[in-house]
Amino acid sequence: MDTTTLIILGLVVVLVVAAVVVAVTRRSDLDSTTPIATERRPFSLGSAIRNAFSGKVDQGSWESLEEILLSADVGVELTDELIDRTRTHSPDSAEEALDALQTELLSEFAGKDRSMHLTGEPAVVLVVGVNGSGKTTSIAKLAKHQIDGGKKVILGAGDTFRAAAGEQLQTWGERLGARVVVGSEGGDPASVAYDTLEAGRAGSYDVAIIDTAGRLQAKKNLMAELAKIYRVAGGDEISEVLIVLDASAGQNGLAQVEAFADVVNLTGIVLTKLDGTARGGIVVAVERRLGVPVKYVGLGEGVDDLVEFQPAQFVSDLLEA
Repeated sequence: MDTTTLIILGLVVVLVVAAVVVAVTRRSDLDSTTPIATERRPFSLGSAIRNAFSGKVDQGSWESLEEILLSADVGVELTDELIDRTRTHSPDSAEEALDALQTELLSEFAGKDRSMHLTGEPAVVLVVGVNGSGKTTSIAKLAKHQIDGGKKVILGAGDTFRAAAGEQLQTWGERLGARVVVGSEGGDPASVAYDTLEAGRAGSYDVAIIDTAGRLQAKKNLMAELAKIYRVAGGDEISEVLIVLDASAGQNGLAQVEAFADVVNLTGIVLTKLDGTARGGIVVAVERRLGVPVKYVGLGEGVDDLVEFQPAQFVSDLLEA
């Protein structure tokens, strides 16, 4: 083997090693438990608002602000309210307008309990939402939160109608080290909830997180089935009933899920797919519309990319330049 060939082989080895190091580093970043809310700023509307108020503050500025808030999925009614309240501050510049808007946005989030209340043996967390919202993946992320906190977690694959939903949750369970109770495909999801709680009690689990089939409110028989699962899982004694919403669906997605509150007692919202979108105003709208607090937001695809919702940080990100 000549010298040239040896040099080429050496370079190939170096490149392969470098590629492996980069891949491992990126993977460790995804698995990190370091909060990421302060590292990603996908909600920036500040520049647009500064442009709207760059000259004299006049009626055109307020009309531009209206368009900006509507494009961010704040909603018509709440947009009108926020503008009216912001105008009472009589801002004379873009920065004053931003400060006033920030104050009013923060007031929308005030006084809501965003903590998880987990009581019972095991504590029961029922997760509902329409298909495609990221519900099953969010369950895995919620489970990791609890496992990282030292809790013993069991999962119930109550979505027996979506093909491979149970298999998907089992895969997550294996990765997380959490037991998963699975029923037969197309079987009775309420029985899965019952079996999960029985196994949870027998195995001294701290938390049982139960998935449910995604459904639309127009399907009355399916909503009745959800009511059955709710009763079997403990009814109003359930620790948390979380609804998973897809932020990218905007106002249309929000309208689809309001009927869930008529069937189960919602205690919190998990808002997914907020990464890479300027439509963060949906966070404000969803709390106003459903009357329950956002407890978690999804900022990415990694298992650690579900973070506790911090209103002050969120509003700062939303209005960041």
